[in-house]
Formats: sequence, structure tokens, C-alpha cells
Amino acid sequence: MATRRGSARARTYAAAGVDRSQTSRALAALLAQVRVRHPSGEVRSVPLPGHFAGLVRVGRETLAVTTDTVGTKTILAEATGRWEEVGVDAVAINVNDLAAVGARPIGLVDVISCRRAEPSVFAQLGRGIDRGLREAGCILLGGETAIVPELLAGVDVGGTAVGYFPRGRRPVTGASIRPGDWILGLRADGLHSNGFTLARRIVRDAHADWNRPRPGARRALAVEFLTPTRIYVRASEALAGVPGVTGLAHISGGGVRNLPRLHGRVRYVLDGWPAPAGLFDWLGRTGDVSATELYQTFNMGIGFVAIVRPRAFAVALRRLRRAGYADARVVGHVARGHGVELPHLGVEYTGYA
Repeated sequence: MATRRGSARARTYAAAGVDRSQTSRALAALLAQVRVRHPSGEVRSVPLPGHFAGLVRVGRETLAVTTDTVGTKTILAEATGRWEEVGVDAVAINVNDLAAVGARPIGLVDVISCRRAEPSVFAQLGRGIDRGLREAGCILLGGETAIVPELLAGVDVGGTAVGYFPRGRRPVTGASIRPGDWILGLRADGLHSNGFTLARRIVRDAHADWNRPRPGARRALAVEFLTPTRIYVRASEALAGVPGVTGLAHISGGGVRNLPRLHGRVRYVLDGWPAPAGLFDWLGRTGDVSATELYQTFNMGIGFVAIVRPRAFAVALRRLRRAGYADARVVGHVARGHGVELPHLGVEYTGYA
């Protein structure tokens, strides 16, 4: 892939309107002010700062909770009138974060904020939510609809998911990751629900036609962009109880920089992560986006990761393939140091933010 790293017009997510560094500072400012601790001895949080899900102990049980929205992918859904895929995404983005701590999903509470409630749109969203729930093996627990015409010009779709740990199962936190572990990657089905602010800007400025395929593709660009987020719950379930599975990660916003969220005192060497191809290669070339920016904005072809001891590799791979993830492959290894490295591309990151 040809990228002009020093080009004056090279694109970044920050320039498109999403500044990760500013967001990290804002979150730090918020968390610094939240000092409340639960007064009951029956309920206590499990410290996992920066992880994919929050954990809470209720008596002898541990629950996992996560929340997220589909983001600006809904702008494209509104422009094309295709909402079912976004309904799947509302489930997937949340249950995948539960899967990243080894929790089994119980259910989802959805939230839809919009300027007005259109029954035809809600019906499509409902079909998508149903698809996602069936794939994840959980239920809809409830939801909230906020009609806020003075606040929103479009539609915001998301939810909160709750999961639990079946008896005998412990959370997979990444704390035991160590040099020598192998990194297994599972294929992503396109952009999922991340990086759309930058991706849509690239399409707009290139005057590309949403209704026509990009070069080398068979589907219209809009259809390719709207492909739902792949759900990885069955992968997490397949790996439950396998000795030597030390970490699980959902590769969402932040790209490969999600890995240090598991354990920040090791180095993730991604020498087998896919090089830019297909839609990702097209976005990089069309938008003049550097490899460094691509891999910290998009998943670049890998949507979920399992980190395993070498002795557990064969069992983990066999279980993943039996669960329907025949695409599981080694994408790297853990080494001494810190940060993330893609040596075949000359790309390095120091951490998550």
C-alpha cells in the first residue's frame, strides 16, 4: 500500500473531528471527580481500569456490564434507508466487549435517541436487534427511546449489555499475559462500527458514489460500509475453561491499540496482522491515510483476539474452529517491553490512548 506519510494533506481521525488524545484527557478529568464507593459489603466493584467491561461482585456472583453506541454509522443508515444492520451492531458492539472478559451475555437494554420516532425505521432496527440477540444467545431486557428534536439532527442507537460468569468460570482480565504468549486473531467483517467519521469524509472528498462498488469490489460502497459487526460470543464461550488463555480483546475503536488495555507492561508484536487489503487498502489510498493512522482507527481485518500460552494453542485453535471461527490464525506474539508493534509496516504505538 502506498501512503505519503509526510503529505500535507494526509488524513487523520483527529482532523475529521475525533481527537483520541483530547477524549482521553476529558475522560481522565471526569473520572478524577467520581469518588463514590458502594457502601454495602454485599456489592463491590472489581478494579479493571480501562478494560472492555466493568465487573461487579454481588454476593458470590460476578456480573459484567458494558455500554456503547453505533456512532456515526447511523448517518449512512439514514441516508440509505438501511437500518437492520445497525440493529445488529447495537447488540454486537456490547456483547463483544462482554466476550472480551469471558462473560456470557444475559441481555441488552437498548437506547434510541432521535428527533422523531419512525415506525418503519424502528421495525428495521428491531429485526436487526433480534438477529444480534439470537447470534449472541441473549435477550432484550428493555430499552429507552428519547425524542430530542432540539438536541439531535439524526439518530443515535446503542445499548447496555449485562453478562455473568457461569459457576467455576473466572474473568479473563489479561493480568497473566507474559512474553512468549501467542496472539490469535479472528476475522472482522469490514469496518464494523468504528472509524466512520473519517471513512465517510474520505468518500465525500473523493466524490465516490455510495451506490456503486469501489474498484475491485462487487457490492455497492454503502452496502459494504453497512456490513454488521461480527459477533464473537461463541468464540469466547469456546475458549472458556481452556488453561492457558490469558487475554481476550475486542478490536474496536482504537484499532490495535486496544491490546495494551489488557496488560500494559508487555509488548504486542503483530507480525502476522493483515496488511491493508480490500476496503481498508482503498480507504488508505483514496484518503492518503498513513499506515499509522489506519491501524489506530480501523480494525484492519481482525475483530477479536485471543492471547494464549504456546501449550494451549492447539486446543484453542481447535475449539475456535469447531465454534465456527475457521478463520482463526496467529497474528503475533507477546514480547518484553511495552506498546504495540507492526514490524512489517514499521508502525509502533506506545499504548492505548
